[in-house]
Order: sequence, then structure tokens, then C-alpha cells
Amino acid sequence: MIPSEIRINAERRSLAITWDDGSLSLLPASRLRALSRAAQHIRSSIDGREHPFHDVTVTGAKAVGSYAVRLVFSDGHDRGIYPWRYLREIADTQA
Repeated sequence: MIPSEIRINAERRSLAITWDDGSLSLLPASRLRALSRAAQHIRSSIDGREHPFHDVTVTGAKAVGSYAVRLVFSDGHDRGIYPWRYLREIADTQA
């Protein structure tokens, strides 16, 4: 699955992804930030330093080749690369 469109909503609180099969996923910024696979975030999780990301917003998005997007968050985090497959997994596991 690859996205045909990715948009940050007006309030910057979520990412709207239209997939090539026509389905739409709305992914909250706080969830995306919490699920970052950046090394620093993973290290913090391993060390038990979990941080709440309730007020975080998405301030930018940039394509990484043809396989992923790099998201920039209001807390300054800009190291997370989210491959399309991982974004779809996040979308499919939302309650």
C-alpha cells in the first residue's frame, strides 16, 4: 500500500492519508509522535522515560524517497521516518 495523498489537517492535530485502494486513514499527531521509531525515542522507551505527547502537532512532512515520509512535530522532533507500510500498520491498529 502506498498513499495517493497525505495532508496535515488545519489544526495540525492529525495526518490524513488517502491510500491507493481508496481508503482514508486519520492518524492523530500524538499517536504518530508516540510511535516514532527514531533511535532517540526508542532509547528513551527502553530506559523507561515515556513522555506524553497530548499537545504535540505535526508542523511539517517531507517525502523520503518513494517509500516513506519524515514528520516534524511541534516539540522539535524531526528524526522519525515513517515508511508507508508502518503508517498503514498504525492506521489498521487504531481502535
